[in-house]
Amino acid sequence: MRIFLAIYVFAIVAAVSILGFRGSKSTKPPLEVFPDMDRQARYKPQASNDFFADGRNDRPVPAKTVARGDYFNQAEVFSAQFDDKTLGDTVLNQGKDAEGNFVDTLPLEVTYELMAEGKEKYDIFCTVCHGAAGDGNGVTKPYGVLAASYHDDRLRKVEDGHIFDVITNGKGLMLPFNDRITPEERWAIVLYVRALQRSQNADAKELSAAQRTELGL
Repeated sequence: MRIFLAIYVFAIVAAVSILGFRGSKSTKPPLEVFPDMDRQARYKPQASNDFFADGRNDRPVPAKTVARGDYFNQAEVFSAQFDDKTLGDTVLNQGKDAEGNFVDTLPLEVTYELMAEGKEKYDIFCTVCHGAAGDGNGVTKPYGVLAASYHDDRLRKVEDGHIFDVITNGKGLMLPFNDRITPEERWAIVLYVRALQRSQNADAKELSAAQRTELGL
């Protein structure tokens, strides 16, 4: 037993002597048992080299890769004094005019391609809670996640910019999607939401005679 205690005390004294007490300061370089790749040879950002044909250390983003970070985080990247036509477009990026009011029109040209993109993004990000028809009957409803129905009078009458703002910044239990969906894609979703609303509240009188006959109206 005495031998064990002597070895145990010696091990403690040796460890403290070599490594020092935790929290103590030293001007000596740290002891690195596993240095790994802390000081590996590497290219520094925004510098030049002779290896690549264009002479740049920073490489272009490979096609079809997913952006790291928030993707559309210009507010954090650029200063407030930076002037850019796209970044300064409050209608496109915020759904608001220069006075801070929600806009009631889409800043993009309404096309079939934009509608199709809106449906694609809606199916990915919105259907699970709001349902395929936009009535709030998504798969999360039985679990207590109650999403709004786009067919309520309140949401049918709100400005397009309001819906865009909710998609961007979230509301209530809904998380913001500005880190996953670009402004153009958010506007495409707004367009598709309007199409869903129209599909459930259309007047048969607005259809042509051929369309009413095809629907049996």
